[in-house]
Amino acid sequence: MLKGLKVVEFASYIAAPGAAGILADWGAEVIKVERPQGDPMRHVFADAKSELTGNPTFGMDNRGKRAVVLDIAKPEGRDALARLAAEADVFLTNVRPASLRKYRLDEKTLRAANPRLIYAVVTGYGLEGPDAHLPGFDVTAFWSRAGVARMHAPKGSDPFILRTGVGDHTTSLATTSAILAALYEREKTGEGRLVATSLLATGTYVVGSDLAVQLVFGKLASNRPRTDPFDPLANFYKSRDERWFVLNPRGGAADWPVLAGVCGRPDWLEDERFKGGKARKANNRDLVAEFEAAFGALDFDEIARRLDGADLVWAPVQTPAEVAADPQVEAAGALIAVEDGHGGTYRSPNSPAQFPGVVTTQRPAAPGLGEHTRVVLGEIGYSEAEIDAMMASGAAG
Repeated sequence: MLKGLKVVEFASYIAAPGAAGILADWGAEVIKVERPQGDPMRHVFADAKSELTGNPTFGMDNRGKRAVVLDIAKPEGRDALARLAAEADVFLTNVRPASLRKYRLDEKTLRAANPRLIYAVVTGYGLEGPDAHLPGFDVTAFWSRAGVARMHAPKGSDPFILRTGVGDHTTSLATTSAILAALYEREKTGEGRLVATSLLATGTYVVGSDLAVQLVFGKLASNRPRTDPFDPLANFYKSRDERWFVLNPRGGAADWPVLAGVCGRPDWLEDERFKGGKARKANNRDLVAEFEAAFGALDFDEIARRLDGADLVWAPVQTPAEVAADPQVEAAGALIAVEDGHGGTYRSPNSPAQFPGVVTTQRPAAPGLGEHTRVVLGEIGYSEAEIDAMMASGAAG
């Protein structure tokens, strides 16, 4: 879909490279520009005391790109990056704005040379405000400061850490959306624009349904532990063979008698403790105990058969290994084969959208550091002698 779109990525870690990775998956030409030391994510497994080889975390966000090394602290390196941007449709970065202004790689400068350029910047805390200058990762700006961590920790429990890249990849999706909106606008106006996303704003949007309540009513119910839920029908339970699953009933009370039937307990419908939604909430601990006993007497396969037979909304709580083996995950297009650079492939999470009729069986491997520097510089007019000089001076690598 994006064939012919030229993207220059001057970024590191996950959020911005992830957005460029989605664009690359959808057909864009992405040139990943790194400083001589490389994107830190290249080295995420470098010190692991393990026989594992490869870097699937880096590979996910950087497959199919071309890699160039430029040292913007050297004039030749800075000028080469500006020349790349002058021929691009999109310049995507998460370098802090003050540094970009220092090296004349800011939006005003690059768009003066290329008015059609979409200049996309990803930050921790936004472009304005007292803390806009602060560095931010997803566990700080997205997870903690945006309130996501506090909303997810049950009342009385300690906050817990976020898994790798969750806030980053959510911001990748927001950034991709912003870039595509700006490209659509450019089709009508002929002009590019600045687009900005932040980990903080993405975090507040992700918990927006709850935060909207806080903003209007000035308060919000805390998350509840599993044994004391707000609604016992929307809860996690475990089968006799020790497999967890979650129930998520539809609105209203329509699923209550169906669940009672699934559990083989029609007598619950006449139990005064459970007659009506208010009664069930008031006696939620008792109902949780009843569900635990009923489901705990059945194996998971039998529970699944009954819940599916009743057309109830539920899902197993799967381990990552189970997700990897789930045929529905494969059928949904959630995984894709990526070349491993040695003649084989490995599976990786796919960009989360499908385009029926567009067949993509596998993606190229992530590039090595500076793998395409010479080729890319040659494409924008540098002679072999100029490239050799830049290599010798360290301006390129």
